[in-house]
Order: sequence, then C-alpha cells, then structure tokens
Amino acid sequence: MNLIQTVLMGVVQGLSEFLPISSSAHLVFTSNFYKVFKNIPIAEQSTEEVFLDIMLHLGTLIAVLIFFRRDVIEICKALFKAVKTRSLSEYNAKLGLYIILGTVVTIVLALPLEKVANHLVFHPALVGGLLVITGGTLFLSEYLSKKQVKKDEVGLKESVLIGLAQGIAVLPGFSRSGWTIATGLFSGLSREKAARYSFLLSIPIILGASMVYPLIKIDVAQALTYNWTAIITGTLVSGIVGYLCIKYFMKFIAKFSLNVFGWYCVIMGLFAFVFFNIYG
Repeated sequence: MNLIQTVLMGVVQGLSEFLPISSSAHLVFTSNFYKVFKNIPIAEQSTEEVFLDIMLHLGTLIAVLIFFRRDVIEICKALFKAVKTRSLSEYNAKLGLYIILGTVVTIVLALPLEKVANHLVFHPALVGGLLVITGGTLFLSEYLSKKQVKKDEVGLKESVLIGLAQGIAVLPGFSRSGWTIATGLFSGLSREKAARYSFLLSIPIILGASMVYPLIKIDVAQALTYNWTAIITGTLVSGIVGYLCIKYFMKFIAKFSLNVFGWYCVIMGLFAFVFFNIYG
C-alpha cells in the first residue's frame, strides 16, 4: 500500500460517505480498479486494506462530529437532563433516544448481513448492480415525497424505518446516506431534515466500526508492519474532504433534488457492472 493509493481512497471516502452514492461501493471500485491495473487478483484483500478502510471511516467520523458539534452537544445535554429529571419534555432528548433506537435497529439488521457484505467486496460487478438500485431508490423517493405531507420532526416511526434503511446499507452499493435520506423523504421529512438526521444517526455506527471493531479483530503485531504514514495521511484527507462535503451538500440539498445523485449511481453502477464482468 502506498501514499498515492491511500490519498486517493481518502478523497473517495470523504466524498462518498456523505453523498448518497455509497462510500463502500466506491472504496470497492477504487481498490479493485487499482488491482486490475496492477494485475493483482481481486480475490485478495490484505488486513492492511481492511484496517485502512476502518481508518478512513474514522476520518469521516471526525468530520461529522466537528460539523454537527453543536447538535451533538445539545442532544447529549438534553439526554443527561432527561435522565436526571426523568422527563422527555425536550425534543433533543427525544431525538437522542431516537438515534439510540435507530442504531439498535441498524445493528439487529446489519449483523446477519455482514457475511454477505464481506462477500460482495470481492464481487464489484454485483456491487455495481446494487448501486443502480440505490439510484432508482433516490428517484422514487423524490417522486413520492412530493405527495407527502411534510413533517417538522423525526418521530418514533421514522427512527425505526431509517434505522432499518441504515442496516440494509451495510451492503456495498446500498448507500447509507442515500437509503436513510430516501427513507426520510418517504416518511414525509424534508430533504434537509432527513439529511441532518441521517448524518447524526451515522455517528454511533461509524464510531463502533472504527473504534470497537479494531480492538476485537486487529492483530497488534501485524499492525506494526503497516505503512502508517500512508494510512494516517489517507485518514486526514478523508476527514478534510468529508467536512467540506457535508458543508456544501447541506446547502445543495436544501435547494435541489437527489435526482442528480440518482443518475450518477445508475451510470456508475452500470459502468462498474460491465467493467468488472469483463476484467474481474
């Protein structure tokens, strides 16, 4: 693994984690495009590559925490106050509980799909097919949302449904932000409110994947042999790009539809499906 590869993947992760185009799919594509051009078998994936993927997600976690720091602080304060007063009168306290509930629902659905997700890493053509489905989901959500009565706040039903959407998005090609925002639109939320909740809901999951997972499965002795300069650089790049992506995406989604991302997912997915069926 070299510096150019990790910087490239850092840019890809930073852009695609928060845009509704599937970061996992783009990391799969980027890694496997590299392998095709370097004549490395797609079926091979080193533990260093797995660890890099975790660190890139850590970079985007830092980005979302910095961007939504006020929301996170207010939600945490409201939750502590609710525990102390035994009252859920504040909406931020309810929102915190909804995020916890959505995270639990995500984990319950995602864990059984983990083996399938790991299998898809070595089948980028199939990932391309799932990305096409994500594009169709974005189109459908925009169409149906026009007929929905808009809601001002996330409720219990929305938290469960969006948690389920985040769970199924463990599969590469099913965009986490795409499916959660689309589900928010299906539920009657505005694009901006759906996106904000989607990003807040991502925090516990990314935190678990980037902090808990390494403690369980990473071999420390083996980790000492990794190219840490490249890994740290890639992580910083993913964080910086991720922050800028959130900033401008929130401005974009307040005014424009998700259809442009739907078209991107369909075109990119079809290209990957054809390319990796030929060269995979």
